[in-house]
Amino acid sequence: MNKRTVADLDARAVDGRRALVRVDFNVPIKDGTVGDDTRIRAALPTIRALRDLGARVVLCSHLGRPKGGGFEAKYSLKPVAEALEKLLGSPVTFIPDAAAPDAVDATRKLPRGGVALVENTRFLPGEEKNDAGTARLLAALGDFYVNDAFGSAHRGHASTEAVAHILKPAVAGFLMEKELAYLGKALAEPKRPFVAVLGGAKISGKIDVIENLLPRVDRILIGGAMANTFFKAKGAAVGTSLVEDDRLEMAAALVQRAGDKLLLPDSVVVAEAVEKPEGRRDAAWNAIPAGWGAFDIGVSARAAFAGTIASAKTVVWNGPMGVFETKPFDEGTVAVARALAAATKAGAVTVVGGGDSAAAIAEAGLEAQVTHVSTGGGASLEFLEGKALPGVAALDDR
Repeated sequence: MNKRTVADLDARAVDGRRALVRVDFNVPIKDGTVGDDTRIRAALPTIRALRDLGARVVLCSHLGRPKGGGFEAKYSLKPVAEALEKLLGSPVTFIPDAAAPDAVDATRKLPRGGVALVENTRFLPGEEKNDAGTARLLAALGDFYVNDAFGSAHRGHASTEAVAHILKPAVAGFLMEKELAYLGKALAEPKRPFVAVLGGAKISGKIDVIENLLPRVDRILIGGAMANTFFKAKGAAVGTSLVEDDRLEMAAALVQRAGDKLLLPDSVVVAEAVEKPEGRRDAAWNAIPAGWGAFDIGVSARAAFAGTIASAKTVVWNGPMGVFETKPFDEGTVAVARALAAATKAGAVTVVGGGDSAAAIAEAGLEAQVTHVSTGGGASLEFLEGKALPGVAALDDR
């Protein structure tokens, strides 16, 4: 972590000035109410620290995927402003249009320590194009810049990248710092043994992660439907299981190159269909019945994975072990979550890489029992791939 953070700011230079803070408030909203405020709560330490310094805090975020810019009621951040107000216990000024003539005036009228939330940045046509004009429009709302939106750091957008070149200083918030510290240390200075657990549907989505992690880790455990492609590459019949036939050659090469580092499930849970779990049973990885598919890792595979995780000192997990959103095919994923919790209790550093893995560990009620759960699925994935994140690269170096 070689970027300046909120902790590096000079209090005298911040007092009374407007902090434009990019947060990740891309939260679920139903019937005008925030369904899960985890991401809002994650930004509170940065917001409170800036308020304590006397800054006027102007927050901006995207929400969902509006079509081509312009207001869409279902993607409005107004309900988020109301949820934030309750969490802070103080008023939050809502700015309904960043491009409106009175938007800048509204930020200047904030009291010291006051907080405002700007409407969805994706309502601005130039946001996703990283447009310089849109960045200047946003920059007019602040005097310096803070990026605390790790979940959007892999996107080069006007509010995450271009604006950081205009407003100075441009620093990381505490959540961004925490994310980079845990993920960065796991990759750069892991306590060993270092184990990566990778799952999900497709090998194509994780190939760069595997390539980047292979020379760094002691073991890579592969679960989820992506394991099926490895099974078929090794000559097994896989029934109706999801397989990427165009990646078989790649999978075979990885198996050969990885050697003992790569641990595939020795058993899977098979069923006629994900909608027909009643007749499910365990089968060996190379004995999936014709007309049946694999939808989870099997009991013996769970034990093997748990045993490997138990011996680790650093564990990074990204991707579920099966169709975890459909019970009972969540059992392999829950078993991995429990193994991570047990390893953490035994002293290991455990990092859950956002997205489906974060959802799974939260559903298992084990979020507080691992070292760190990332708030950014796509960003954590690209970080694990070894890619530079535009929203991080644009911030000031120490």
